[in-house]
Amino acid sequence: MRIPLSWLREWADLPEGADADYVHAALVKVGLEEEAVHGTAISGPVVVGEVLEYVDEPQKNGKTIRWCQVRTGTTESGESEVRGIVCGAHNFHVGDKVVVALPGAELPGPFPISARKTYGHVSDGMIASARELGLGDEHDGIVRLVTLGLDPEPGTDAIALLGLDDVAVEVNVTPDRGYTLSIRGIAREYSHATGAVFRDPAKAFEVGEADGFSVEVKDHSPIRGRRGCDVFVTRVVRDIDPTRPTPGWMVARLALAGIRSISLPVDIANYVMLELGQPIHAYDLEKVAGGITVRRAVVGETLVTLDDQTRTLDTEDLLITDVSGPIGLAGVMGGASTEVSDSTTDVLIEAANFDPVSISRTARRHKLPSEASKRFARGVDPLVAAPAAQRVADLLVEHAGGTIDSLGSEWIEAKRPAEIALPDGYVDSLIGVDYSLDEVTDSLSAIGCQIRLEGDGWMVEPPSWRPDLVDAPSLAEEVARIVGYDRIPAALPVAPPGRGLTRSQRVRRAIGASLAAAGLSEVLNYPFSTAEQIAMIDGEDAATMRLANALDAEAAHLRRSLIPALVATAHRNRSRGLSDLAIFEIGRVFRPEAGASYGVDAVPFGSARPSDDVLADLDASIPPQPWRVAALVVGDRRPRGIGQPAEPAGIADVIAAAHLVANAAGVALDVRQGNHDALHPGRTAELLVGDRVVGLAGELLPRLALENDLPRRVGVLELDLDALIELGEGDLVAESLSAYPAATQDLSLVVPVDVPAGDVRAAVIEGAGELLEAATLIDDYRGDGLEAGTKSITLALRFRAADRTLTQAEATEAKMAGLAVAAERFGASLRA
Repeated sequence: MRIPLSWLREWADLPEGADADYVHAALVKVGLEEEAVHGTAISGPVVVGEVLEYVDEPQKNGKTIRWCQVRTGTTESGESEVRGIVCGAHNFHVGDKVVVALPGAELPGPFPISARKTYGHVSDGMIASARELGLGDEHDGIVRLVTLGLDPEPGTDAIALLGLDDVAVEVNVTPDRGYTLSIRGIAREYSHATGAVFRDPAKAFEVGEADGFSVEVKDHSPIRGRRGCDVFVTRVVRDIDPTRPTPGWMVARLALAGIRSISLPVDIANYVMLELGQPIHAYDLEKVAGGITVRRAVVGETLVTLDDQTRTLDTEDLLITDVSGPIGLAGVMGGASTEVSDSTTDVLIEAANFDPVSISRTARRHKLPSEASKRFARGVDPLVAAPAAQRVADLLVEHAGGTIDSLGSEWIEAKRPAEIALPDGYVDSLIGVDYSLDEVTDSLSAIGCQIRLEGDGWMVEPPSWRPDLVDAPSLAEEVARIVGYDRIPAALPVAPPGRGLTRSQRVRRAIGASLAAAGLSEVLNYPFSTAEQIAMIDGEDAATMRLANALDAEAAHLRRSLIPALVATAHRNRSRGLSDLAIFEIGRVFRPEAGASYGVDAVPFGSARPSDDVLADLDASIPPQPWRVAALVVGDRRPRGIGQPAEPAGIADVIAAAHLVANAAGVALDVRQGNHDALHPGRTAELLVGDRVVGLAGELLPRLALENDLPRRVGVLELDLDALIELGEGDLVAESLSAYPAATQDLSLVVPVDVPAGDVRAAVIEGAGELLEAATLIDDYRGDGLEAGTKSITLALRFRAADRTLTQAEATEAKMAGLAVAAERFGASLRA
């Protein structure tokens, strides 16, 4: 909402010299958000000029310019000051008063004005158009002051004359504060903030009586227990001249408020809407057939709105109709058939109040936002309709030469706001501040509430313009707002003793920190999946959770795995040139049991805590949601360098990431050959803790990688985080570093080709005993020198004792003990 300061001064007392910053600061104190300051950005000498004569001069480029002699005032000696000015417009005549920007002035743009030679003349200034002055979009013709109803003397300051020295402050209006979409509401809020006198514009005009015009409300489709219209006021003004100019001060205020001037009747309707917050619609009375009926649309009805669009109506749309059918979309936009035009003489003024939900739905349904629907959707004061209609009628009489007719109507069935019980001490307990009784009652009275004592508290009736005040908490918020937010202390809550992060939380954070420290980037994906993404990992027959009201109709399922979203993230990043990626995500997945039914018929509401049975039913209504950690690598682990080829990332990298996760969770992870329909055969690993499978790692099938526009080699990993935490050994404790040196030896074994290397490694570790500190697979050879059906596996072994320096003989003895177990289980033998 933009508020011209000159307009605000009419209804609230601003101190002398108050500027935009001062007004902004005051409005922020009562909870409005500062947005911007708007002005015309005009400076320097801009004056009224009188066209004395001009000569049309055709140019070689086909354009005809006017060489004008313009009187712009008088000199010190009393002689007329006449300037020669070149002008490209042709809509003015000799004797017209125009706006002249003299050398030294600066117009919006910025556009500095100076005397310059053009078209063979020295143009000593510029005759300005409406767009150059910031008064509208018209640029083809200059401003003729006679069209604004002005006849000033040449040399008069045009900036002050046209209100171009005014500024407007802009504030953001939240949906619950719709009453501040008006000068009336802003002036009231300014009064609350500063204590300045507020003069209610709705009470500044004497409202006359009118009757005889037929208005009938037939709304049989109530929303939220109320009909779509509860106020409909009409007035008639006859014999207007719609071609009369809109006063310059009104044009300037509308422009500062962000609304362009259209015609006098429309400008007046917009002006009153901004002033009082009541949307107004004007009809050409001669085009209205019979009376007006407010009703819902019927199937098949259409309406041509003011934007010349034919709209097919919905049965929920609220309409303004006459005997010919629909003539307006209530609260949103009028119809073209009854539009006020230059030939209109008699005007029917409508000021109504419509249900916010109905108007909001209609505006969204037809994609037709308007200034009127924006206000109705937030709630309009039902008691301001009659004063607003009267205000429009008075302005039409004053500026369009019309006469107010006794024909009209007042159909008002708006209910009084319901009283709210406010117990004594409630505000203090909710806000956390000790307020005196006077502060509570004075604050509520200031915003327009009617208060009466009852028992140990008050019964409060909110004002008609505050539909957001519906309960005691909303009243308490108003007390805090009016008294001042600075009264609320800033204090951090004290954490209860003995509390902190749970073990699960600590482990999840440690895992995330370990992966990030290893160079992986954490991503957060939406939990929504397509059916194809779920089938990629879990198969087409997997049980899924489908959303009843999905944000994206294609991604209507909750994810069963984190991998598909990581694949999509990799695709999106590679499409933007990021070819080498290592990413991970920690999050929940949704694993419904096949055949199980989830959901509840009704969700409990209200401020009371649900019972244990209700909470148990809610818990049972949702599927298992285990925590998972997943990672994806694609591209090069190490880029190509001088004399060094690139190293592509793959299964080894995600298995290394899996070991990082296991170390952070405090578990020992085993790796063995696995298989999965989405992963490459021979490059798939099962990840185990003991005998329990806790995840898988591998490389995507090349077919799936290519379908997602990724390279053929894409390493992926997913681990059951809940299982890792459950199997972990509690909080991690750093092991002491031995002060004794290690003994290293290699062990090359020949085993059948179908024996997994991981099983051989596990056997060696078991046999070598506690002296073995590490066993790393460094070679898997198959080829010449080996019998058919066998392979050679080489392990790098590191031995260390905690209390002494090992000898090579002790290390060899431990190594051979490991060999013995491998030989017993798999027939392993030393490679010659």
